[in-house]
Amino acid sequence: MKISIHQIVFLLFCMACFLPMVNPPIALALGIIYAQMAKNPFQQKTQSSINWLLKLSVIGLGFVINIDKALAAGKDGFFFTIISISLTIGLGILVGKIFKIDKKITKLISSGTAICGGSAIAAVSPIIKADPKQISIAIGCVFLLNSIALFLFPAIGHFFNMSQHQFGIWSAIAIHDTSSVIGAAQVYGNEALEIATTVKLARALWILPVSVLFALSSHTPLKKIKIPYFIGLFILAILVNTYIPNIAILSPKIVSISKIGLTLVLFLIGSGLHYKSFKRVGVRPVFLAIIIWIFISVISFIGIMEIIK
Repeated sequence: MKISIHQIVFLLFCMACFLPMVNPPIALALGIIYAQMAKNPFQQKTQSSINWLLKLSVIGLGFVINIDKALAAGKDGFFFTIISISLTIGLGILVGKIFKIDKKITKLISSGTAICGGSAIAAVSPIIKADPKQISIAIGCVFLLNSIALFLFPAIGHFFNMSQHQFGIWSAIAIHDTSSVIGAAQVYGNEALEIATTVKLARALWILPVSVLFALSSHTPLKKIKIPYFIGLFILAILVNTYIPNIAILSPKIVSISKIGLTLVLFLIGSGLHYKSFKRVGVRPVFLAIIIWIFISVISFIGIMEIIK
């Protein structure tokens, strides 16, 4: 089988993600730059690769987390999670009605912003019977703001002297997609990474009750609800790391490989973010996404800075 020059260049970009100086924001930037120059030659395989590689990387990060820290982070993030999800979805639906945005697009963007980006959109879309165009618009909005957040949030955190603990919770609440949450937290520090990963995955479990509510309101069978099973493996990794001492020999290597995997995920995501794809999204859905994103970012930031010291 012949390999084209485009395929070689793309693979070289992927290999660059293994270099120590290439962190998640740089990987995302490389992906976006590549997307403007050439089309991803492995586009069909990339999406499934992102899905599985992200899950494996997240599970691997569980080997650096202790169960006591995980419970503490989950406890701190629980209050903010409930409030932020309720406010975000409620505000999103209200703004969608005011600006007469398609109801299904409104629900997809609101749930993606409130819970965990593309994963929430993928879970909710079959329940509300969204078509491919509506799904692509919602994902386009979420990925656009994810890209901005990955570069912006660490800078804001340092400017306001946020602690690792504060930033970990804030990024898990205010950044949409799990990959960008972990990427931003990884840049900020190891403690922020542990907290952000734990809180974000605990937050992802809210896909279930939100999906049930959407299913009931749209008269959709509950069997269509997707359960994020990989979160159970993440919890198992935490338990193994906590209660099996011998795993400490392998844990640093597993975590190191997982971080590389996440960096590669962000490059692959960036390689699909061509500017032309955003032109098809439209102004009003982007406006909706920006409003509720800024709202939840500011509200959660103020709350965390006031409550968590």
